[in-house]
Amino acid sequence: MAEEDHGVTRSLEELRQTFKSGRTRSIDWRKQQLRAILRLLHENEDVLFQSLESELGKHPVESYRDEIGVVKKSVDHALSCIDQWMSPKKGRLPLLFFPASGKVLPEPLGLVLIIGSWNFPITLTLDPLIGAISAGNTVVLKPSELAPKCASFLANKLPVYLDPKAIKVIEGGREVANQLLEYKWDKIFFTGSTKVGKIVMSAAAKHLTPVTLELGGKCPAILDSLPNSDMKIEQLKKTIKFFYGDDVTNLKNLAKIVNKTHFDRLRNLLEDPAVANCIVYGGSFDDTNLIIEPTILLDPPLDAEIMNEEIFGPLLPIITLENIEESIEFINSKPKPLALYAFTKNESFKKRILAETSSGSYSFDTFSHEKAVLERSFYFELEPRHPPWNNFKLDFLRLAYNFNYVGLVLHLLGLKRSSNA
Repeated sequence: MAEEDHGVTRSLEELRQTFKSGRTRSIDWRKQQLRAILRLLHENEDVLFQSLESELGKHPVESYRDEIGVVKKSVDHALSCIDQWMSPKKGRLPLLFFPASGKVLPEPLGLVLIIGSWNFPITLTLDPLIGAISAGNTVVLKPSELAPKCASFLANKLPVYLDPKAIKVIEGGREVANQLLEYKWDKIFFTGSTKVGKIVMSAAAKHLTPVTLELGGKCPAILDSLPNSDMKIEQLKKTIKFFYGDDVTNLKNLAKIVNKTHFDRLRNLLEDPAVANCIVYGGSFDDTNLIIEPTILLDPPLDAEIMNEEIFGPLLPIITLENIEESIEFINSKPKPLALYAFTKNESFKKRILAETSSGSYSFDTFSHEKAVLERSFYFELEPRHPPWNNFKLDFLRLAYNFNYVGLVLHLLGLKRSSNA
């Protein structure tokens, strides 16, 4: 093994020794690490805001909504549930085994590798870490190299707050990731593209390592509540202008593309002549700041690359159908989406969508699938969840994540300033 590999080998040996010592099995240790993550986020919030704005162009409100607030809620949930998660579950035995009794004990797997993604570089790295810690594992985190400031933050700060003999961060790009995949792990958790997911799965198979792949994909939205597509597009245009403005060189509240490679990839999708002819709104580029104007495309060719690859950018293809029920067949003809959104008042159609489509990837056991379903009314909308961003909305989100209902009412009435909880 090359000289540069020895540091990794030593780190993994230390992590395995820590696991063998039994330290991570203690519920007190697990809770200490979880509370330390809360301190990490609270004491370094401004640094995280700056890093996320610098690398992804995220406004602090967006960063709190999608990154810091999400992770805090995950920690709170873990702390409130961990005693129950760790408790033995009673098992039913056949009468043949009487008078014996059975139970199921949750056991940590051992040494876990978590490979994070760049689009939510804090959430998609720390969220799986929370689960791994709660289960009592030792962990190696490999943040995405496409968000180097966030990766550096995790590499420098996690050893200060968390147990460095049980949790380590290894930075690097593709070569480092490939090197890590050569080792035997007790579990690998990967977030990213299907293409790289296949590489991870192939490498894990050599060691029979169990893998969780949180892969991207296209997430269709079914909309049948308005009479024609022209009306829907006009409403979309108004909303985009309200959220972000209409000058691509001065768009506010809009995150930038992560790097030039992804910027050029998105430009190429739009510059396909057959696709360019379908643009009904937007389509402008700011090369200097890596900004792409939110763009609406009406009925692009179904064989175009934009209709067959994950977009990961502000490009919205709209496909019109003669009959809204055809949307089910259309969705099922494509790879299973990560999420599916349906906007309909038709109860029978809603039931068909739930019964005849599949989305999401949370497996409860080997041969079943739990599909999370969220139903909501649109008679009332929490406007602070959406751009344009301001400090009022940031305070609102802090209170909402903490279920501080009294504080929310006072905040909305302008009677009290919220704390930075």
